[in-house]
Amino acid sequence: RQFPGCGNIVTFSQFLFIAVEGFIFEANFGRKRPAIPIRNYFIMVAMFFTVSVVNNYALNLNIAMPLHMIFRSGSLIASMALGIIILKKRYSVSKYTSIAMVSLGIFTCTLMSAQQVASDSSLNQEDGPQVFLWWLLGIAALTFALLMSARMGIFQETLYQRFGKHSKEALFYNHALPLPGFLLLAPNIYHHAVLFNQSEPFQVPVIGLTLPIMWFYLLMNVITQYVCIRGVFILTTECTSLTVTLVVTLRKFVSLIFSILYFRNPFTAWHWLGTAFVFVGTLMYTEVWNSLGPFLRRRRPKDE
Repeated sequence: RQFPGCGNIVTFSQFLFIAVEGFIFEANFGRKRPAIPIRNYFIMVAMFFTVSVVNNYALNLNIAMPLHMIFRSGSLIASMALGIIILKKRYSVSKYTSIAMVSLGIFTCTLMSAQQVASDSSLNQEDGPQVFLWWLLGIAALTFALLMSARMGIFQETLYQRFGKHSKEALFYNHALPLPGFLLLAPNIYHHAVLFNQSEPFQVPVIGLTLPIMWFYLLMNVITQYVCIRGVFILTTECTSLTVTLVVTLRKFVSLIFSILYFRNPFTAWHWLGTAFVFVGTLMYTEVWNSLGPFLRRRRPKDE
């Protein structure tokens, strides 16, 4: 919120921390050979790096954080579409219905956010069209990142089927190989490092160490991101890419609610309706009702 363009320094810090940890504990200081051929990791990394950078830049294109989260929840649609096209999968009517609900929810939220951008733009007649065009470019960037992320999930699933499950190895190479790419973003990263240094001092509880508060926020972000991404990579070895997408989507829902309530982001009744469509559609897709039915039937005699 204080520095909306700081996505690159955040992503770089996350990648660097996970790469160093993996180099020590997974790659054994470079002595351990990868189980999956390195060329496959280069392909995966190209997709992963592109998705991360494009999603970061979308926030600079008049895309609000709640819309950013909801739009990325559409990865469910993208995964299904690419699964049908690439893997030749077929789904039941209930699955297609759930996907339609998710699509409707995303469309509703996107449309409402577009109207907000349009109304904000009308306050400044000179910059109005330019602001709205930047917003459209942001939507295009999010759509591209959505499709690329879904393709990466399918590619990962195919690799694990061919070479076995190696979540820690994949986590390391997916974060170590893109590091040279951040040289292209070095001026932006350095600029935000200077801004972080100038933020107000903060005393870390328990330790008593004093440092600029933005560096403390970044440290907390890196640690929590490590826990999160490690969990996701373990999940990719145990479940299909579509199931992983569903779990991550529900995690985004919690982030979305927190973003709205804690940071008081603007959210209308239409946004809530769109959000409800997205996540009811997600629950329909997982067939959670079918799973709960037998469970409740087993419990009822005991309760009686």
